[in-house]
This record gives sequence, C-alpha cells and structure tokens, in this order.
Amino acid sequence: MEDIILASSSPRRREILEKYGIKHSVVKSEIYEKIYSEDSPEQIAMSLSFEKAYNVGLKYRDNIVIGADTIVVFEDEILGKPQDESDASRMLNLLSGKEHMVITGLSLVNFNKNIKIVDYEKTMVRFRKLDKDIIQRYIDTKEPFDKAGAYGIQGYGALLVEKINGCYHNVVGLPLGRLSQLLYRYFDINII
Repeated sequence: MEDIILASSSPRRREILEKYGIKHSVVKSEIYEKIYSEDSPEQIAMSLSFEKAYNVGLKYRDNIVIGADTIVVFEDEILGKPQDESDASRMLNLLSGKEHMVITGLSLVNFNKNIKIVDYEKTMVRFRKLDKDIIQRYIDTKEPFDKAGAYGIQGYGALLVEKINGCYHNVVGLPLGRLSQLLYRYFDINII
C-alpha cells in the first residue's frame, strides 16, 4: 500500500484516520486560503482541499495525499473560524434554532500515478434554540475558536445540535464514507 499523507494539521482529521486504522503521516500544506465570493460553497471547499493536496503532493509524488477543507454555510454566508468571542457569539446566535450546511471538500492526489480526485460531502445540521447563557458557557469552553461555524460536534458542541442529516464525520471535518469509497475506487485500498 502506498503511504498516505494527510495535508492538514487538524487534530480532528488525524483522529478519524487513526480511529479507523488508516496509517498516515501529516504534512501541513503551505497555501494561503483565499475564498472567491462568486464561487459556490461546494466549489470553494473543493478548491481549497485540492490546493492543499496539490501543494503537499508536489513534494511527495509517490504518496497518496489527502486534502480536506470544511466550511459552514448559513443562508449563503460562509462562517469561518471566529476571530474572537464576539464573532463566535454572533455565529452561534445565527445558527440557534436553525438549519445550516456543512460542506467538506475532499481531494486525493498521487502525482506518480497521475491521479487527481476532487469531491465533496454535504451534511445538514439543525441547532436547538440556544439562549445567551448556553452560548456564553459554550464559548467559555474555548472550543469554538479553531472551528468553522464556531462549534465542534465531536465535543461540547454536540449539546447544541438537535439533529443532523448526512455524514457525522463530515461535520467533524473528514467525510469517512466518501474517503473510503475514493480510496477503494482509485487506489484499491479497503478501510474495513
């Protein structure tokens, strides 16, 4: 099996790969994440995931390089990582009692085999109605600050969620089902 490289420093993505026994190393991509507002959210997520995989793949041409980028979209607004407490509070108030999309762009590249795959996964998430006290208590956990949309479903953020429709791992940051399908289809690698 070719060596797999995750082109991401996200601890959540690493944990997913480790949990399912996918041996890999981590090489952080050196890209500047630029978002073009005229692109669809799906195009943005796929483009950023491909840039990450491509950037690392240029240096590790024999390896399968996985790039991923997760964005949260509410009413056509892309909610990135909050800048501060006020921004986190604004995002959580926006999402309170409503549904939003979580989109992860997923790219796999192997330069020596001339394989470049770009795909995405979309999951709908509905938050329960949040009062100011719950929002502040969640912000006080410091969990929102390195996560798109100001929450992490794998932590205390799970308490904010009423329901999801789609892939749970996508909301965490790496759509495992889609990744499994692509690894098998293009590299003959079975996770299970």
